Amino acid sequence: MARYPDGLPQTRGQACITDAGLETSLVFIDKLDLPCFAAFPLVDSVTGRKHLGDYFRPFLELAAERGAGFVIDTPTWRANSDWGEKLGYEGDALAEANRRSVVFTRELVDMVPAAAPVIVNGVLGPRGDGYRAEARMTPDEAQAYHAPQIAALADAGVDMLAGVTMTYAEEAIGIAHAAAEAGLPCAISFTVETDGRLPSGQGLKDAIGQTDAETGGSVAYYMINCAHPTHFEAALAEDGPWLERIMGVRANASRMSHAELDEAPELDRGDPPDLARRYVELRRRLPNLTVLGGCCGTDLEHVTAICDAVLPARELA
Repeated sequence: MARYPDGLPQTRGQACITDAGLETSLVFIDKLDLPCFAAFPLVDSVTGRKHLGDYFRPFLELAAERGAGFVIDTPTWRANSDWGEKLGYEGDALAEANRRSVVFTRELVDMVPAAAPVIVNGVLGPRGDGYRAEARMTPDEAQAYHAPQIAALADAGVDMLAGVTMTYAEEAIGIAHAAAEAGLPCAISFTVETDGRLPSGQGLKDAIGQTDAETGGSVAYYMINCAHPTHFEAALAEDGPWLERIMGVRANASRMSHAELDEAPELDRGDPPDLARRYVELRRRLPNLTVLGGCCGTDLEHVTAICDAVLPARELA
């Protein structure tokens, strides 16, 4: 079972960092071929595990240097049944791939001495495209769909779960229900378009409100990922308790829209110092923002700049 029965460190005020853009780094920097943008098959080879280790280790070392906690994701964003089938993983083989991913992630954690808690986060991605809200499920359908992956991640011993790059509320609700049934804390991370609304068209505040209402507030906390801060800063302008529910941001480096990113032949790394300054403003706006990291196009330079701007050494002493 999970190691934090009394609550996750980040929900109790522990400043935590994350990694950056795993898949974009592997594709554009390491020049790997990732069919379906899936990283989990890399765990099955010595070379693949080396690439993952070389990617994650500097972030773990950065967290240790800064005395910050670290939320380390399993590389399982695409390891659900629809995407798994496209990649040749089905049934027991897919469940075992999820379990191996957790074991590998824990081995990485054990290789780098930590100065603060390291939380192993079992990642679930959307059933469909991470940028579009197509072929939507009801909450019950989403719960049934994601339950097998959640069971495999839970069986392998993750500390928490996270539904990442959620494009509509009903899928997030189903994941939250399945996580609660498995007895694990769960974060939900929504993505937004350049207008600050989910790809479904729903506003961020309404999506969080609907998810909380239909899950009895079981979601441990909410995040925003896979969007540049300029895309959602205006959406955070409306005051209210809902802002307190957002505890994590993993922003894109690029200001481009999802559609533009899909077509981009090269990686847009954006402006790391500017991104870091925007995290300072986000932390002023979001009183409980404790989980800080990057998403598409970001790398160690971006996350280090965010640490320099938001988590000075005196704060972590």
